Amino acid sequence: MNPFDSIDIDRLRSGHGVKWGSLAPDVLGAWVADMDFGTAPAVRAAITEVVERQDFGYPFWPGEDPVVAAFEDRMATRHGWRPEPNRTRVFTDLIQVLQVMIEHATKPGDGVAIHVPTYPPFLASIIRSGRRVVPLPVEWTDTGWTFPTDGLTEQLAGCRLLVLVNPHNPTGRTFTHAELTPLAAAADRLDLVVLADEIHADLVHKPHHHVPFATLAPHRTITATSATKAFNIAGLRCAVAHIGPDRVHDALTKAPLDYFGTPSTLSRAATVAAWRESDPWLAELMTTLRDNRSIVDKWASALPWDLRHHTPDATYLSWFDLATTPFGAPTPHRLEREIGVKLSEGAEFADGTPTDTSTFARLNFATSPSNLLAILARLAAGLANR
Repeated sequence: MNPFDSIDIDRLRSGHGVKWGSLAPDVLGAWVADMDFGTAPAVRAAITEVVERQDFGYPFWPGEDPVVAAFEDRMATRHGWRPEPNRTRVFTDLIQVLQVMIEHATKPGDGVAIHVPTYPPFLASIIRSGRRVVPLPVEWTDTGWTFPTDGLTEQLAGCRLLVLVNPHNPTGRTFTHAELTPLAAAADRLDLVVLADEIHADLVHKPHHHVPFATLAPHRTITATSATKAFNIAGLRCAVAHIGPDRVHDALTKAPLDYFGTPSTLSRAATVAAWRESDPWLAELMTTLRDNRSIVDKWASALPWDLRHHTPDATYLSWFDLATTPFGAPTPHRLEREIGVKLSEGAEFADGTPTDTSTFARLNFATSPSNLLAILARLAAGLANR
């Protein structure tokens, strides 16, 4: 039986996951970027082995950290980039990576550039750090979401850090080599550090492919990633960052060891099993996600309103505009309250910037086809009946 054909909503509601556990019993969850599926058999086996061995002491690995080794091998074999040795650190998640890099690559008052709309916790992290968000607008075109490359040097003036989310959340774009090259050139002219969040790189749909930014600017790029999105283990908390810039690498080397924390044995075992043993499971998942992506495309095309929806190149996220629908700009929780579907509301993805995304919503289609159809049917009926 295909593990992605059906889901157990009762199991999801009764667990500790926020996606379903925080919702009323009559609301369907399609918001936070967790999948409704389980995880790969090899990941479950690795966790079970640790549990049955009752191996919960302080972690120790002789020789190279297995998470670092698995990351380096995966980048080389799957994405065509060989990370430089002794430049990778293990963290708990990408928010921690961003926070640490902000503190070591910038000073209070410095500009931090990021494409907007973007992952809301990144915006919050920059603002809470006392840095200025410098938004680089992502623009809708007839052929897809992209960003202007003219005048990048002027836009980035006064910045010390550029945060690049690629594949892009929430639009699902996978930026091409031609789009990324001007960013690398501007970073070089302005002596910028680039933090490349590439957590969705394993979720790129054919014929698109992921271009690691470190292949364009190796000595400027901090590459941050994790197995958590592609293998559905976000709650286990394990991420890596490969630090290319010498000044950031040297600063982190001098920092107290306890500053970084230590991901657990369980999270490390799960990450290694995901990256080394779980590609057959990932291939099956991608087939389901591509089919679900087509379901969303057909649904959006059949509606009487133009949602400005583009098929995502990557991820399991769809980004669309409700401006022309009777719903207009949803106020917080209105979709959840009136339609019974929880989406990620667009305003959060540009919070604190001049960009207005209040009419947009992000839908998570990493669920069973039947549940996705139920979600879309509720949305269509609810939007029509305002």
